[in-house]
Amino acid sequence: MKLGLKGKRRFRKWRIAAILLLLAVGLSGCNTFSFYRQALKGQYQIIAHQQKAEKLLADSQTPPRLKEKLQLLAKLRTFADQDLKLPVDGHYRKYVDVHRPFVVWNVEAAPEFSMAPKGWWYPLVGRLEYRGYFSEKAARDYGAKLSLKGYDVYVGGVEAYSTLGWFKDPILNTFIFNPEPDLAETIFHELGHQRVFARGDTDFNEAFATTVGQEGARRWLRANADAATRDRYDIDLKHTREFAVLVMQTRLRLEALFGDERDENGKVKASRKPNPASAEELRRQKASLIEQLRKEYAALKESWSGQSQYDQWFAREINNAKLNSVAAYYDLVPGFEHLLALHGGDLEKFYDAAQRLSDKPTKERHEWLRTLGQTDPALAPAAAAKSQKTND
Repeated sequence: MKLGLKGKRRFRKWRIAAILLLLAVGLSGCNTFSFYRQALKGQYQIIAHQQKAEKLLADSQTPPRLKEKLQLLAKLRTFADQDLKLPVDGHYRKYVDVHRPFVVWNVEAAPEFSMAPKGWWYPLVGRLEYRGYFSEKAARDYGAKLSLKGYDVYVGGVEAYSTLGWFKDPILNTFIFNPEPDLAETIFHELGHQRVFARGDTDFNEAFATTVGQEGARRWLRANADAATRDRYDIDLKHTREFAVLVMQTRLRLEALFGDERDENGKVKASRKPNPASAEELRRQKASLIEQLRKEYAALKESWSGQSQYDQWFAREINNAKLNSVAAYYDLVPGFEHLLALHGGDLEKFYDAAQRLSDKPTKERHEWLRTLGQTDPALAPAAAAKSQKTND
């Protein structure tokens, strides 16, 4: 039967949905099917409503602000391909308005008296420390169930995510209208996931992509923005890192309070030894450490001349899962930044070194990156030689 143009397009969309459904049925058991079903539905809706950016640019009905951002994104794609050596392929050539502020809401969890993040196993990518939902209600409902089981839970909105090459990632309304530096960082971050990905290692993957996103944004701004914009971005990054340091220091204090240990991969795990303190005492000390974090942030903010980009983060409940959500992005970033510096800023060499690290056992690559992140810049030549030997 010969189909018209609309029929062909509709058939292609439903064929994609059918393939997704078969994958879910084949890769998940009954207990997790409902999760995969919502994931497939959400992904299908994005695929089904994509519009080619070039068509929107040619359409007189397209809002000027969207056209301006689509033109900028086309330039970012070219820069990512030519200057950052990222696998742009067919990504970010189509636009989708999902009619909500976030495309996905991630659920993260940790025990009340441990910083060990709860993990979930996924086909093909392994164990990850979050569960993503295309519906905020579904995410919060699942989070509520975990809370009833005694977990600290954090539900956070996500503007962009990578399908790791399974689909061509689209441009979304959730991030396209962000300021130019943030948009550049988002695109380069997500494309970074396509370049290097360590199966089942959230901390490694997010820190690598964060490094790529921030370095890429700096290079883009050096080539395309004025000095004031570059300076503002550098200040924002400085504030983000100072904030992240406070959070990670608090995590370490809480690990010590709870008596957490490390497993064979270097991951935090709850101790099997009973804690001598009572639950009431642990809660009291935990609350005290979190209050200390709030006071440290207030003091830090004074040095920022009144800037308050993290006030909203502190305005809501802080718990173990929320603290972990920050660490996943920044714990290993200093190590990756030093790795890039040791290779003279050569991105191809940096990517190759990161890929070799991703092939090593989790504990070994984490320890190596943490050690490198603490290296004195004056020792860079010796560290570079060690880096080469370690990664060969």
